[in-house]
Amino acid sequence: MDVKTMATVEMPIFGNTLKLMKFWSYLYVHNWRRYVAMTPYTLINITQYVDIYLSTEPLDFVIRNVYLAVLFTNTVVRGVLLCVQRGSYERFIAIIKDYYIELLQSTDPHIDQLVKEATRLSITIGRINLLMGTCTCIGFVTYPLFGSERVLPYGMYLFGIEEYKYASPYYEFFFAVQAIMAPMGCCMYIPYTNLVVTFTLFAILMCRVLQHKLRTLEKLRGSSLEVRQEIIGCIRYQLKLAGLVEGMNSLNTHLHLVEFLCFGAMLCVLLFSLIIAQTIGQTVIVLAYMVMIFANSVVLYYVANELYFQSFYISIAAYESNWMDFDVDTQKTLKFLIMRSQKPLAILVGGVYPMNLRMLQSLLNVIYSFFTLLRRIYG
Repeated sequence: MDVKTMATVEMPIFGNTLKLMKFWSYLYVHNWRRYVAMTPYTLINITQYVDIYLSTEPLDFVIRNVYLAVLFTNTVVRGVLLCVQRGSYERFIAIIKDYYIELLQSTDPHIDQLVKEATRLSITIGRINLLMGTCTCIGFVTYPLFGSERVLPYGMYLFGIEEYKYASPYYEFFFAVQAIMAPMGCCMYIPYTNLVVTFTLFAILMCRVLQHKLRTLEKLRGSSLEVRQEIIGCIRYQLKLAGLVEGMNSLNTHLHLVEFLCFGAMLCVLLFSLIIAQTIGQTVIVLAYMVMIFANSVVLYYVANELYFQSFYISIAAYESNWMDFDVDTQKTLKFLIMRSQKPLAILVGGVYPMNLRMLQSLLNVIYSFFTLLRRIYG
């Protein structure tokens, strides 16, 4: 199926993710919308770092501006990556579509149930992420209302303009601009997370389908040759799965490293903001920021961790296939599949470290140590 056909047909497992990306012309569509979102966001991100460098604001606002600058940088990097590698993403999604249609055409009711479960889970995660993103956008805009000084939702350095003067209209103008830019950034940040999560969920789906095929080998009533051919078909399916995970890593592994570092930096900044928050309103909004960032990262690491173990369970499913009743040649073929499954498939961070909950726990331990130190100093 070519890219043009793919652009006109949606896969339920992606929910609204592809629709949002096509609307902002990141995938399948090439028009002015991506530049309307990317150009001002990039300019604002540059002014954020200049503002942080020259800032004379209170420490709590500086810390918050650092968090927002890192978040904006992450958002811009995602948008640029989609624009630069749009062809690679579209080809990869086309491959997933072929595999997805293959599963939909299966006459096995259990496989049909697995597809429905994966689709339902992907749509639910996507909606929750969009809801959290919306709440965070509201937090961006309302946070200055709880402060003791006149500030913008996120810091900007505007050369020659005193935007905080009460007599000037600049403050109201730039406040409105930033309020409009917040949901545009959400449409850049959240759909990309949902896209990566869906990729991983589909790989998990393929693992579970392969496990099911292996566990039901004994139900084949044909000759040993038929059983052996089915096992060879499972090996081919395993190769497809391995290629899919390799493709995911080639697209996202370096961005995962950037986001790993950004997540640690943002969580440290938010913990510090929590220490120095002056009002209950500021504390609530900082906690909302933390929940959004933490939930997005936990979802990514959880599904990556699940893929790691589900790919390993393929060898267990093969062993549970009543292999001792097969002939020697069939057992050797099945042994080859088991040997290939001994090395679990993993989403890699920076092309080196497997993304899993153990890695996330190590990062959280470091962040908690940092938080404890800050609390002793500033608490």
